[in-house]
Amino acid sequence: MTIHATAFAIPTRQSANWVEANKRVVQSYRMWQRAAPEIVKLYLMDIDVAAVRSKIRQEYERHRHVKDLGTVDVLLMKNQMEFQETMNYWKQLPHLMKYFRSEQEPSTHLPKTFMDSFLEGRN
Repeated sequence: MTIHATAFAIPTRQSANWVEANKRVVQSYRMWQRAAPEIVKLYLMDIDVAAVRSKIRQEYERHRHVKDLGTVDVLLMKNQMEFQETMNYWKQLPHLMKYFRSEQEPSTHLPKTFMDSFLEGRN
């Protein structure tokens, strides 16, 4: 079975109101939760499905109190791009494992310059 780069692509759009935005967030959350077993299998992760689902929940909870509709739309767009890249298996395992790194666990490599940080996806 061949997966194309656009297999999980959806067009970006703006939410007309909070009801629509909430509906889109719930759909996105369910999409990730349903994909959790496939993600574990696809990447041969050493983590159980429950831990992946828990981490998905944490990531959604992190943005729970966003009050700007435009910001919610941007987060949804980034979320969809992340899902598309994850499901298309573009050598994402190191990228995915950053979500499971403990906050107390020091990073093995800290970038020295802004460009190194930028290229690694750090803030």
